[in-house]
Amino acid sequence: MSDPLEAGPLESGPEVADDTRPPHAGPLSQISAALVALAVGVAGAIGSVALGLGRMTQPGPGLWPFAISVVIVVLSAVLVVTGRKLEDTERFSKASLLTAAGLVTLILLAWLLPLIGFEIPSLLLVFVWLRWLGRESWRTSIVVSVLTVAAFYLLFVVLLQVPLPRLI
Repeated sequence: MSDPLEAGPLESGPEVADDTRPPHAGPLSQISAALVALAVGVAGAIGSVALGLGRMTQPGPGLWPFAISVVIVVLSAVLVVTGRKLEDTERFSKASLLTAAGLVTLILLAWLLPLIGFEIPSLLLVFVWLRWLGRESWRTSIVVSVLTVAAFYLLFVVLLQVPLPRLI
């Protein structure tokens, strides 16, 4: 009986993956994506300062969002400078619509959260992501959605007593 480890060289990952990847979008797309991320980082930093940074001994609510925003700004600036040489952006395709759908559902979650609490929007978000974005079965999508929201409810509302907007 032969040893499967000695069967010969395996195909390398990148060559196989290149056949299925959409074509490279080009340096303009790379720079544009970096500029969008840079704008998001700057907006986050401005919003964080408005929340209040506090002091090192007594951090304010905006300190961590500010720190993360600064990291986003720095990394985005690096991408703006080096982006022309990179080839990891992909042209928009049908798969890009899934990412857009995910973003739209997150925006809907943020909009609905203060209006009707976190339970229903979170349940719908997890369900939509599993069923339509992840192509899971109806049963799996329903069960995992309910269990996920129940776990978050127990963790944040019951155990940590975080004041989330909620129906229950």
